Amino acid sequence: MTLNVRLMKFVSAVFYAFCSFFIIVVNKSILTEYKFPSFMFLGIGQMTATIIILYVAKMSKTIHFQDFDKSIPGKIFPLPLLYMGNHVTGLGGTKKLSLCFVFFSLPMFTVLRKFTILITMIMEFRILRKSFAPPLVCSVLAIVVGALVAASSDLSFNAEGYTFVLLNDVFTAASGVYTKKKLGMEGLGKYGVLFYNAFIIIIPTVLASAYTGDLQKALTFEGWMSVTFIFHFLLSCVMGFILMYSIILCSFYNTALTTTVVGAIKNVAVMYIGMFIGGDYIFSWTNFIGLNICISAALIYSYITFHSSVSSESSVKPAEDTLSAHITEKT
Repeated sequence: MTLNVRLMKFVSAVFYAFCSFFIIVVNKSILTEYKFPSFMFLGIGQMTATIIILYVAKMSKTIHFQDFDKSIPGKIFPLPLLYMGNHVTGLGGTKKLSLCFVFFSLPMFTVLRKFTILITMIMEFRILRKSFAPPLVCSVLAIVVGALVAASSDLSFNAEGYTFVLLNDVFTAASGVYTKKKLGMEGLGKYGVLFYNAFIIIIPTVLASAYTGDLQKALTFEGWMSVTFIFHFLLSCVMGFILMYSIILCSFYNTALTTTVVGAIKNVAVMYIGMFIGGDYIFSWTNFIGLNICISAALIYSYITFHSSVSSESSVKPAEDTLSAHITEKT
């Protein structure tokens, strides 16, 4: 049983890393090659796909989660607010740092995002009362040190942009920790957390999109006449759901901290790819050494987490009890 739990911890982490990387590729195509004008509408599409897929699966009795009643908002709160905060600050930071979803362009975005790991560890300790082994703490601190070393080579300081990204770190960490907390609540489970979070937040997001004129830009986009664009847009919507599911699954079998570290490993991997493919990575030894410290510490964290015979990170009992009720996990 211990072997099965360890396997699910590892597989869920790899699944999340793959989905996270793949959606970057898909979204990059939509937002840069097709020049789709609206991040927010793309997010609305992903939330819509999540609601439709889970509702159809529930109606066909493939999956099970609690029907909506007056207790749901209290159970799911504050996840929708954290999700919206994460979305707004993420887009704000991306805009201010001129990334436009081209993550290969600025190493500083990836560097600043490393602080999510430290914030997540602190929040898990304070909110979930989790303790971490000294080697794990040291590896997390090493990731942050590597980020600071890499950041020291960047002279294009943008206070407003960096503030957005650091706020996004806080919202991302809080969202991960509270997702882990909500997964243990009776009646919700993995699918209930996904469904009701998207269900509650989609209406305010549509209203905000209409108010800012973002919705109008998306609806009048000329690319809707292109079959290939529609294919990529629908693929992004479905991948948005799969990505959210992979995050939930990784958090279900691991800690929020482990999920965050997996995301950091993926981000640094993107940076390495950007050195050879992106063409706009400006090499400096300081930045390169810092990135290597980050990836080395993250890999050490992963090794300790997935090879420890006695895991001090996750509570696997709920996973064992609930897994039997959910047969279809892919979608």
